[in-house]
Amino acid sequence: MKLTPGPVMLDVVGKTLNSDDEHRLAHPMTGGVILFARHFESRAQLVALTDAIRDIREDLLIAVDHEGGRVQRFRTDGFTVLPAMGKLGSLWDEDVLRATKVTTAVGYVLASELRACGIDMSFTPVLDLNYGHSQVIGDRAFHRDPRVVTMLAKSLNHGLALAGMANCGKHFPGHGFASADSHVAVPVDERTLDEILGEDVTPYDWLGLSLASVLPGHVIYPKVDSKPAGFSRVWIQDILRTKLGFEGAIFSDDLSMEAARQGGTLTQAATAALEAGIDMVLICNQPDEAGKVLDALCFMPSEESRQRLERMRPRGDALSWTQLKDEPQYQQAQALLREAFAG
Repeated sequence: MKLTPGPVMLDVVGKTLNSDDEHRLAHPMTGGVILFARHFESRAQLVALTDAIRDIREDLLIAVDHEGGRVQRFRTDGFTVLPAMGKLGSLWDEDVLRATKVTTAVGYVLASELRACGIDMSFTPVLDLNYGHSQVIGDRAFHRDPRVVTMLAKSLNHGLALAGMANCGKHFPGHGFASADSHVAVPVDERTLDEILGEDVTPYDWLGLSLASVLPGHVIYPKVDSKPAGFSRVWIQDILRTKLGFEGAIFSDDLSMEAARQGGTLTQAATAALEAGIDMVLICNQPDEAGKVLDALCFMPSEESRQRLERMRPRGDALSWTQLKDEPQYQQAQALLREAFAG
């Protein structure tokens, strides 16, 4: 039976599917699967897992947080260990042209390796500014200067697109100024709307149509709204959709994180995020609890929302790993990375 993808992205229990996983993946409210390091043992196993997911539902979007640096889920069995984005920012400070070329190479290697293993998208690039005091962002950010962040993100997105992969800018409107880690606390950013619009939001504005999707952070900006951005119609509808004219998909950050619990139960949080304008909510590392949300959630996505998520699917056929290793563009990208980060 062909289902229309639902608005929930969840993960599976282990490196292979069990019967409970299969039941949750077949649920009409499920629209995607997010994978983590605990789902990876080898490339062959990863391909078998993504194939098994597709056997249940061909329409599910398979995603991963695979940025480079300390946020890279797959790092062995042939996967290229990618640099933190902050290293690309440092390279920019030395040689602008070289930095853009290397960043495009990073995007291409990242996307082509994931696609060779059956993964549709990575939640990247990070568009946060590195103010130097965020516990969770740090060198995940390209730079402090929003102009540099924009140019390097554009180069990374170009590399992703060359491999047929869409992108996701995060964490809107900006997580770099708040010091707390939203995984374990509730970050608060006391700046005014004009300050945030003038700094952190500018990459989203300047990237415009080249951004395929956006992921708001679980940060509260009390001078703008009392709700975290991912639950705020002010940030999602008034600013991102209306003021910036953003027409792509919007994903929630993980609703299992401490900062998301402001929304109540997981089902209440998912409902609040979807009603605020999120297209797909993420529930990570709690498959059983995610299953309860699937059964309890009463929400019908709009046709426009479905179309936005449909545009996140990869374009073109993916190369197999063997084909990829012999491809000139991949070899050239690898040579650029070795030259830039040798030693």
